[in-house]
Amino acid sequence: MNKSVSNTGRLLGAALRMLLVLTVVTGILYPLAVTGIAQALFHDKANGSLVKVEGKEVGSELIGQSWDLPKQNPEDENEAARPDPKWFQPRPSNSGYDPLATGSSQLGASDPRLVEAVKDAKKQAAEFNGVPASEVPKDAVTGSASAIDPHVSPEYAQIQVKRVAKENGLTEQQVAKLVEDNTQGRTVGFLGEPHVNVLKLNLALKALTKS
Repeated sequence: MNKSVSNTGRLLGAALRMLLVLTVVTGILYPLAVTGIAQALFHDKANGSLVKVEGKEVGSELIGQSWDLPKQNPEDENEAARPDPKWFQPRPSNSGYDPLATGSSQLGASDPRLVEAVKDAKKQAAEFNGVPASEVPKDAVTGSASAIDPHVSPEYAQIQVKRVAKENGLTEQQVAKLVEDNTQGRTVGFLGEPHVNVLKLNLALKALTKS
């Protein structure tokens, strides 16, 4: 009996020592090492790819945001958001671009509610941008799976050029050049699709209107 108790004690002691070692290695040393390497080699990305203007954080390259007009009645929580025609608009977001409430609408492609919502969104996008409904690309009327996609397709950005130019007193050529300069190709040449970061595009637009 004493030998059995002694063996059990040794096993428990070994298990506790192993737990302590693994806790230190995987819970302290490894996270510190990874964090240190990330901060040294990928400082901006490790901190959320934050974008700063004149030292002030204005957003992240990884998280989309709304570009709406101020509310007419700030106290009314039910007042619908109105997109600001001066800015390039992102794709629709089921969460209002709240990073704490990500996720799609979960409606299937054949769901009548989604079909109707897309039809309404397409009509609104066409009217808002002054283009035929046939020119409205799919990302202008559908949200992303995360609901915080910071990018739009070059096609969606291009149909907004005329509106943005008019609202800001610029030529369409000037605004079209902004879209061209801010269009990113496929990752490593073949992954994903060409895209435009809306935050970067609007910051370039803001800089142009000040020049």
